Amino acid sequence: MSCPDKSVLLHGMLDGELDVVGALAFEAHLKDCPACAAEYRRQQAIRAALRRPELRDRAPDALRRKLEAALQPATEPWWRRLASGWRWGGAGAAALAMALMLILVLPRGGDDLTRQLVDSHVRSLLAEHLVDVPSSDRHTVKPWFVGKIDAAPPVVDLAAQGFPLVGGRLDYLDRRVVAALVYRHGGGHVVNLFVWPQPGAADAAVTTETEEGYRLLHWVRSGLEFWAVADIDLSELQAFQAAYQQGATAQGMP
Repeated sequence: MSCPDKSVLLHGMLDGELDVVGALAFEAHLKDCPACAAEYRRQQAIRAALRRPELRDRAPDALRRKLEAALQPATEPWWRRLASGWRWGGAGAAALAMALMLILVLPRGGDDLTRQLVDSHVRSLLAEHLVDVPSSDRHTVKPWFVGKIDAAPPVVDLAAQGFPLVGGRLDYLDRRVVAALVYRHGGGHVVNLFVWPQPGAADAAVTTETEEGYRLLHWVRSGLEFWAVADIDLSELQAFQAAYQQGATAQGMP
């Protein structure tokens, strides 16, 4: 590139990490800088080529997490006990293969809504649709929802608590369009907070669920229903929920 100072912005644009103002400014720069525009198209072509199905030789991360969750109960995982009791080969390998086949073909358990929530969370990580409005500024994210859904959710920046705001998007759950606020945590973990109005519903305390190895927290507050989904420790997700609720209350949420 002929503009070294734009290199970081170029990759931020490709990764969807620029806020609205930054993205518009960089698009304007691309119109005036043929070298940067060419590099941007080259990087897009590389990414498209790397996403070709024939280049993939590993199972999707969602499937790997599903298998790991199924294979790891609270006690020592059965497959470790199996490995320690049998030599690999012969009956041991055959038994493990049969167990894995059963895990894959058995129907999934759990409530239908929790499965939808986990599916939406996983899709947001696998596809390039983590956010519709990429911004860490709550004053940019909250107005974006106005007019698109029945009620804009409280948007809280939790960077100081270790959960920086990434942006927001629209999602579809239980036959309705809902808001999804997106936060990051730690080494690249994503927290999806799904919010939709529930008029007349009484406030409900936080409850915990687990689906396919993911943690879910559910609560109802001031006519809004909240679901937080992530693959982090329960204590960390509870800390997120407490910090979010405190921030929402500070913004005037009853």
